[in-house]
Amino acid sequence: MRYLPMFRRIRHQHCLVVGGGDIAFRKVTMLLRAGAEIAVIAPKISAPLRDLGDAGKVSLRQRQFVPEDIANQALVVSATGQTNIDELVATTARQAAIPVNVVDNPDISDFIFPAIIDRDPMVVAVSTGGAAPVLAREIRSAIEALLPSSLGNLIRDAEKRRTTVKRRLVSVTERRRFWTHYFHGWRTATLTAKPMLQVSDGDVLLECTAQNQSGHVAIVGAGPGDADLLTLRALQHLQVADAIIYDRLVGPGVLDYARRDAERIDVGKAPGKHSHSQTEINALLAHHAARGKHVVRLKGGDPFIFGRGGEEQAYLRSRGISVEIVPGITASLGCAASAGIPLTHRGLSQAVTLLTGTSANELAAHDWPYLVKSRATLAIYMGLGTASILSQALIEADMRSDMPVAIIENGTLASQRIFTGRLDQIEKLLTTNAVEAPALLIIGNVVAQGHISKHAKASQVLAVAS
Repeated sequence: MRYLPMFRRIRHQHCLVVGGGDIAFRKVTMLLRAGAEIAVIAPKISAPLRDLGDAGKVSLRQRQFVPEDIANQALVVSATGQTNIDELVATTARQAAIPVNVVDNPDISDFIFPAIIDRDPMVVAVSTGGAAPVLAREIRSAIEALLPSSLGNLIRDAEKRRTTVKRRLVSVTERRRFWTHYFHGWRTATLTAKPMLQVSDGDVLLECTAQNQSGHVAIVGAGPGDADLLTLRALQHLQVADAIIYDRLVGPGVLDYARRDAERIDVGKAPGKHSHSQTEINALLAHHAARGKHVVRLKGGDPFIFGRGGEEQAYLRSRGISVEIVPGITASLGCAASAGIPLTHRGLSQAVTLLTGTSANELAAHDWPYLVKSRATLAIYMGLGTASILSQALIEADMRSDMPVAIIENGTLASQRIFTGRLDQIEKLLTTNAVEAPALLIIGNVVAQGHISKHAKASQVLAVAS
């Protein structure tokens, strides 16, 4: 390691910041959060620093740095951006055995400022040893997304409970087990929007036990395929799940974000090949929730768009099981965006209709004349098996035979393929290119407005029927 990771208390200690610009202001702000008493020295002092001085939060000295300024400081930061001054500050501090940081110059610094995630009193620090600070900030953002903003409240609440827990649970093993359930349960409670328990110290064990006996199911939309399109809420639920019951259409890489020791159950359905019936899936969800687990029902796209999320929600709630719905980017939105096709476009389409092409292995019974008259863009799910008779139904309902059509296979994934043509050419497009599910059909004038070649990924095959 280039640096020893450590956290130092500087509350009520004197710290010196040399420099009066924006960078100095950011360092002062961080030191203030740690409770330091700060002096700022610079010939020119920015307005934000002056505001802090006027508020009595820092001491301002508008002049050049001199070596005597180092005296009695707990640590020193030089943020002038001027090599000669920064080197003088660093040399003087080091001779006085005072830790010094020179911004953007780790070679002459004793310590560096990491990227931090602040969930006071918990702080997570990320450092690349000064080699790649931009990457450190990116990693910080990734960690930020995983930690609920109310985590600090949880830690402070736990601190208040420690004496009672130690008194009630003599065994170290029992205490460890309690705290494991306590923190897991509270993090789950944060996600499910349950209020913090307001209980006395004498009731805390009973209440926390009751909290963890009641399971919960989150019906989560995994998005159209690309794991990067997961919502933050979906990611948080995956991180705390005890059991994950997932579909075939959940994209590769999505489960990589899940808690490593979570039980994973594949209930994926392929056309004509249902590994689990809906009745079995419902029973599976209820079974794991009844055992006190935090269950994630993971579905491709959005659970309320042809995902049977409503059926599962009704089943679970009828049995008194707590349910949360986490929406996902549905296939029509994700695939259209990935293909560069606007689903609505001024002057062409003022609405979009989402519909299924198949019902009980037959063409779904829609009001085709109404759909044609609406002039809405049609985004058709599960339409491969009935595409030829679907196109014929639309043509018989007076839709133009040359209406632009797009077929998007494996939308948003690296294996995505996009094929465009006319309504009366759908069958030819499918057979010529051996299109396989999952695939979405988009029918409407907006297809011609898409910038497909511009947005297509390198691995895609773009074919236009002639």
